[in-house]
Amino acid sequence: MFIGEYNHSLDDKGRMAIPVKFRRELNKGAVVTRGLDNCLFLYTKTEWEKLAEKLAALPISQSNSRAFSRLMLAGAMDVELDKQGRVILPEYLRQFAGIKKSLVIAGLYNRLEIWDQELWNKYKNQTEAESGAIAEKMGELGV
Repeated sequence: MFIGEYNHSLDDKGRMAIPVKFRRELNKGAVVTRGLDNCLFLYTKTEWEKLAEKLAALPISQSNSRAFSRLMLAGAMDVELDKQGRVILPEYLRQFAGIKKSLVIAGLYNRLEIWDQELWNKYKNQTEAESGAIAEKMGELGV
């Protein structure tokens, strides 16, 4: 299970250190792809395969299904941890997420989200300000 918020930075080669507590889960390989809200999603191979199967089963006759599948699958890249526990974030994904140097890795149970630090802080502040309304909506969903 991935939980927590971690501040890191990219090195000159576009590598990002994975928090130590997550490395064992990701040692068997991982997939990074475009996420939602201008971040990247990083999945273990197992979790990625579950998601990819669901995406492949979506009806290709529906434009939203095609668009979401393209967003997630066409943007995906296999990544391997090096001996220092780092992964390379491809340039096209860094551009998509606006990641420059400082970044935040957020654990969200079955995936990690990778954010540009400035964008994360902006998003987090807005979400915290709206937390009451968000909690009400979650209550409607049974959470």
